[in-house]
Amino acid sequence: MIEDAKRIMEAAIQDVMPAQGVYRALDQITLPVDGKLVVIAAGKAAWEMGRAASVRLGALIDEGIVITKYGYSKGPLSRFEIYEAGHPVPDANSFLATSRALAMVEKLGEKDTVLFLLSGGGSALFEYPLVPEEELISVTEQLLGSSANIVEINTVRKRLSAVKAGRFALRCAPAHVFSVVLSDVIGDPLDMIASGPAYPDLSTSAQALDICERYGIRLSRESLFFLRERTVREIHNVTTYVTGSVRELCHSACRTAKGLGYKPVVLTSSLGCEAREAGRFLSSIAREYQDAERSYAFLAGGETMVHVKGSGRGGRNQEIALAAAEGIARCDHTCIFSFASDGVDGPTDAAGGYVDEFTMDALEKAGVHYRNELENNNSYEALKKVGGLLMTGPTGTKVNDLSVILIRR
Repeated sequence: MIEDAKRIMEAAIQDVMPAQGVYRALDQITLPVDGKLVVIAAGKAAWEMGRAASVRLGALIDEGIVITKYGYSKGPLSRFEIYEAGHPVPDANSFLATSRALAMVEKLGEKDTVLFLLSGGGSALFEYPLVPEEELISVTEQLLGSSANIVEINTVRKRLSAVKAGRFALRCAPAHVFSVVLSDVIGDPLDMIASGPAYPDLSTSAQALDICERYGIRLSRESLFFLRERTVREIHNVTTYVTGSVRELCHSACRTAKGLGYKPVVLTSSLGCEAREAGRFLSSIAREYQDAERSYAFLAGGETMVHVKGSGRGGRNQEIALAAAEGIARCDHTCIFSFASDGVDGPTDAAGGYVDEFTMDALEKAGVHYRNELENNNSYEALKKVGGLLMTGPTGTKVNDLSVILIRR
């Protein structure tokens, strides 16, 4: 069954690679012939998106920049500067690369065009803070360590940024911006994907302040000042194209699962609860269908959260898998796996985790105390000892996560 799991994962990731999405968007865009063309690519999929633009547009590009995560660049691209930077927490290279992007667009005129290629991870990678750098880093770390979801996190940090919440688009004016977005946020809210550098802010100061109070985020007076400031509500120089989302990831997995003999069922494309609860919920569905006479594949796309309480290593997908292990220990020919489409789950080198009816016995034989490891957020080390890590390396795309139950009959 692990071979089926890997085939479903690999095919789904391949189907949401960003190049085809960029090509589709460019087919709809009429670029001006007498102005300058600047291409800004930011996010985990930035290199792949930049490469697609380079292949299609070639010498039409006057200047370009790729800003992506460490290890995600695959080499030089014609007419592009390549930067790697920190994720999920921004670092000095994030700020340096973004300042370089701002320099490329600051003197553009009405006849000039910016092609803005945006993907998940852009909130950390494409960043130029309004507050001191160490303050922004601290707020980001606090939010990531809480159980706040991605929309809540971006509601706060966009207000502390000189390029988020539509501010980058205003920096490009009067040039027109064609924004091509690879979505990694459930429901594709354009003001939240990478914190919306080229889209008006639809959230409010009251929401941002409430989030900080609810999760106990420590803020300086300067940060509080910017949280209370009104953000950009109207932008008139941007045309946006959404090229991919978690729904495409689910649909691709359905096709592959069906070809392997499973009846696919999409439970949701908006899974957004605690990772541990998601794992237990998935295991309860697996138990419910143990008397089924045919093979099933249940799929849930989205992005869960982990409230980090322990000192272990892991990511939300590994925690989903480990949390599901106990619930399927007595199931027959059943597995549950979960993976990040970008190939990197949390601060680890694993894409996600895999468990089946044999995992609990294997953990016990390996001397792993299941509940202790789960409480310590140590899913990586626990799964590693029983061959339960899914490894892909960085994939070059980013459209949320996918969790799958396979029941083979």
